[in-house]
Amino acid sequence: MNAPVCLADYERLAQERLPEATAAYLFGGAGDEITLRANTRAFETAHLWPSIPERAAPVNLETRLFGDVYAAPIMAAPVAYQKLFHPAGEIATAQACAAMGAGYILSTLSSTDMREVRRDGDGAPQWFQLYLQPARENTLRLLRRAERAGFSAIVVTIDAALSGVRTREMRAGFALPAHVDAVNLRGFPSAPGGLHHVPSWEALAWLRAQTRLPLLVKGVLRADDAVRAIDLGMDGIIVSNHGGRILDTTPSAFSRLGAVVEAVGARAPVLFDSGIRRGTDVLKCLSLGAAAVLVGRPLASALAVNGAQGAAHALRILIEETAVAKALCA
Repeated sequence: MNAPVCLADYERLAQERLPEATAAYLFGGAGDEITLRANTRAFETAHLWPSIPERAAPVNLETRLFGDVYAAPIMAAPVAYQKLFHPAGEIATAQACAAMGAGYILSTLSSTDMREVRRDGDGAPQWFQLYLQPARENTLRLLRRAERAGFSAIVVTIDAALSGVRTREMRAGFALPAHVDAVNLRGFPSAPGGLHHVPSWEALAWLRAQTRLPLLVKGVLRADDAVRAIDLGMDGIIVSNHGGRILDTTPSAFSRLGAVVEAVGARAPVLFDSGIRRGTDVLKCLSLGAAAVLVGRPLASALAVNGAQGAAHALRILIEETAVAKALCA
């Protein structure tokens, strides 16, 4: 294959280069992968309507969120254990985001210490994705570490109290290699059965009281849940079904975006995650009112193919595609 020219090219190359079990971990979904497929197919049946503009004007994708400025409304989604895909792992992805002016969200299950990622990937705003831990003191320890390291927002994931039943991954016999682990959880007791802490409304209210940083809730599909989260004092909503990795047969995330945006209104920004593969996908989300989108598997694929340069190139492709689509639909 020649040099990649779209995100799908990077995904195909990563499928070829990664060990079979690692590829199953990255690209697989829960159960029969109905939701995994639905996430991308939902964009295929949503149409863009080009129009004749009043006058020619340069395309501006600059985006502001919580006081920070981004070159485009595109962020790296929190993807766990990135050293599975490249030795530089999370630092390389953060550096790619910094080079392209994109936001970066670090997973609790990062294979690199959060302080190293924050330091070596500096150059663009970084957020920290938080899994609530069974013991609140450990959740608080993670939160305080993230605050001290300089992360500018916290993203609490609410749809993954248990790991999904990922059949493709199990068939491939995936297991973390000895050199990859969740370094930010070292010293924490292991949660039974892969359980994190069930993110109840009471737990979210407690977390809200623990930090002054912007706090976003990721994993929302229901409009009433989004409204209740904002009523609790959350600063943003991320519409997501975890990329189809947790519970199969949930609706596509894109099919729920409009309802959530309408319910939240102007009270808080609504972001989108799960299924972005093209700039046209980004524009469709923006057209429904999303403030920005998160991209996971494609950036991990580009990382696997060519490290930080690959991830930066993938971001550039997506940004350029979004600009072209926006220009044609002005």
